[in-house]
Amino acid sequence: MASPRLKDKYLNEIVPALKDKFQYKSIMQVPKIEKISINKGIGSAVVDKKLVDQGVEELTTITGQKAVQTIAKNSVSNFKLREGMPIGARVTLRGDKMYEFLDRLMTVALPRVRDFRGVNEKGFDGRGNYTLGVKEQIIFPEISIDKVNKITGMNITFVTSANTDEEGYELLKAFGMPFKNKNAN
Repeated sequence: MASPRLKDKYLNEIVPALKDKFQYKSIMQVPKIEKISINKGIGSAVVDKKLVDQGVEELTTITGQKAVQTIAKNSVSNFKLREGMPIGARVTLRGDKMYEFLDRLMTVALPRVRDFRGVNEKGFDGRGNYTLGVKEQIIFPEISIDKVNKITGMNITFVTSANTDEEGYELLKAFGMPFKNKNAN
């Protein structure tokens, strides 16, 4: 099986470019994407337990890897939430599946967002990791709109080995992440 397109691009184009830009002494210092974590909180799962199963199924379909339920750690009486109740779904991608998901996210899913002008570059955490919020799961072509009961969003976190936000930004930009222009509003 051939390796993913973005993995080859990283090894052949991005590593040399970032090595020159940041003056790394070794290619091992060049930051890389270690994993992509996708979380989907389903608040209305308190009322309808089937929504969590649908969320797990949707994440599994989108990523090609089995998603797991997330469970509430604390009880919150205002939300009628008890400790131990299923409340969402998550999946962590590494290796080839991670690169394939990133490719599909940037080339197919994000351009399908209504009024898309690029992703905000303010989603960095100070250590080079980037989190992106998606408002609708139907931007992924794997999801059939007819089968969707409730439109829910998800958080997609790119965990990188970068030490600073600037390095993480340049890494994701080199992969082709469509960031908004800094001068444009």
